[in-house]
Amino acid sequence: MQEHELDCMGEACPVPLIKTQKKMEGMAVGDVLIVHIDHSCAVKNVPEWARTQGYNVEIDDVDDGEWDIVIEKTK
Repeated sequence: MQEHELDCMGEACPVPLIKTQKKMEGMAVGDVLIVHIDHSCAVKNVPEWARTQGYNVEIDDVDDGEWDIVIEKTK
């Protein structure tokens, strides 16, 4: 298992979602991606997409208006 990070701070939708999708394609099953975001739209869209793919998702509230979305590639 490897842990990857993706910095999407300052980027508005749909950029964080597109970057997350591309990053997940190159990852192995069992790998974890931590997406750093500060756009409220991405807090909804990125986890929603990941769940539809069957991935495990957690959202960590890092600071006021900043979140880490933790996605585990399960398949």
